[in-house]
Amino acid sequence: MALDDQSRQSGVWKSGKGRGRRTPKGRQLDDTAWAEVRALLADRPRRRDLLIEFLHLIQDRYGHLSAPHLRALAEELRIGMAEVWEVATFYAHFDPVREDTPPPPDLTIRVCDSLSCELAGSDALLSALRSGTDPAKIRVLRAPCMGRCDTAPVLEIGHRHIDHATPEKVAQAVSAGDFHPEMPDYQTYAAYCAQGGYETLKDIRANGDFGAVQEKILASGLRGLGGAGFPTGRKWGFVRAEAGPRYLAVNGDEGEPGTFKDRFYLEREPHVFLEGMLIAAWAVEAETCFVYMRDEYPAVLEILRREIAALEAAGIVERGYIDLRRGAGAYICGEESAMIESIEGKRGLPRHRPPFVAQVGVFGRPTLVNNVETLYWVAKVCREGPEILCSAERNGRRGLRSYSVSGRVKTPGVHLLPAGSTITDIIAAAGGMLDGHVFKAYQPGGPSSGLLPAALDDIPLDFDTLQPHGSFIGSAAVVVLSDKDSARAAALNMLRFFEDESCGQCTPCRVGCEKAVKLMQADRWDRGLLEELCEAMADASICGLGQAAPNPIRLTMKHFAQEV
Repeated sequence: MALDDQSRQSGVWKSGKGRGRRTPKGRQLDDTAWAEVRALLADRPRRRDLLIEFLHLIQDRYGHLSAPHLRALAEELRIGMAEVWEVATFYAHFDPVREDTPPPPDLTIRVCDSLSCELAGSDALLSALRSGTDPAKIRVLRAPCMGRCDTAPVLEIGHRHIDHATPEKVAQAVSAGDFHPEMPDYQTYAAYCAQGGYETLKDIRANGDFGAVQEKILASGLRGLGGAGFPTGRKWGFVRAEAGPRYLAVNGDEGEPGTFKDRFYLEREPHVFLEGMLIAAWAVEAETCFVYMRDEYPAVLEILRREIAALEAAGIVERGYIDLRRGAGAYICGEESAMIESIEGKRGLPRHRPPFVAQVGVFGRPTLVNNVETLYWVAKVCREGPEILCSAERNGRRGLRSYSVSGRVKTPGVHLLPAGSTITDIIAAAGGMLDGHVFKAYQPGGPSSGLLPAALDDIPLDFDTLQPHGSFIGSAAVVVLSDKDSARAAALNMLRFFEDESCGQCTPCRVGCEKAVKLMQADRWDRGLLEELCEAMADASICGLGQAAPNPIRLTMKHFAQEV
């Protein structure tokens, strides 16, 4: 209802009893901020699920998320300011700023504090950078694993990574002022097609039989390589059996510290992955492929933008069929249902199951979730036959594993070995132990798998072989420790990571991780109390983060009792 002049002058914007006010309740819409947000969004559709993508646009342009910009974004998306604020504050790579708070400095340095980087001296690097930089101009932060453990210690300036980082290298990078990602030399669409790329996809689309393709995948023994290890062909069948429309969601959020195999393949052969993804999409008749890629991989994100555009230009896919989504710094989004929540533009909170995402996934529809490396091998198997995997055998195990190896070895990196390889085989493939270091312990599959002693050096590192020892292979992130390292300190590093990355949804994980870190900092561990805490976390946590977080504690108390 229009207001008369007298009402405007008196500041009354609504009629009725009670004291009038000059504005509605809540933050007011700032015209300048609204115009800036509209300019950034341009002609993009104003969809609720694109909230995180839009937050990235603002963060990249202005270096933070001001309250007026967030209010303007809420207006554009026709959602509440509270929804925008809760999403912006959930993810580590966003900097929401209230009206009475100064924005962060223009430049941020994130120093990785994962176990591999800590072994390589990241604590000293962090201290040197904090004491040697002006905090008003450069913000120096601790950050979780960046997936570059083979070049530890690592840090990120803006979107540029510095491998084997030193204060001198940082000073040079700051002086140069180039904070964009360094692009690797990768196989382009044209180069891939010159070697027969996408011929398998075209043949399957024209003549393929789902049963035959599924049988080929099953015969290869391919399992989910993100950590869960579920047979890939069976998962396809479950999703395809559900009523459409169906989606495919690629889990590219390999945030498990020590893991970098997905980055390794994407920075070299992105189209092997993309062809495998499109074969999987054909198999489940997916209407859209969502590729969820972690924000810590800016070079990979740029590669995928370029090569997806090349696929669209070549007519391999229709424009928009592959929907690339950028994570924002949340380990929990590696859990498939939390990733789906993030794809929908929400906080990455794991869902209660059942129902499973194969039944109720993205936008409530049946969704196939596969890992990057899994889809990489799909293309290989469909082109070269199941023998490429199942013909490899060692210690009674079949298949190949991409082990991300770091720590006290001479040649850290991704090493492709038979799935039945032991830690002895893996250390040998990585050039052996560093000079002057004696093998003491190893982490077989990221922090979630805990720490095993060198005495257990004859166990095949594969699915189902480590469970009797209280561990598991997970993402095959192998970190090797020596006699110069403390198992107790390594376990504390792992629990601090879980404390930081807990989504906070359930009390056993949120409070349990915090309490565990405090107890583990004591001169002597209270073993009884820690075991009670581990039992509560493992039994009552909603998702795998809280359920697996006790593993480093339990295995350290079991195998390295003299240290605690």
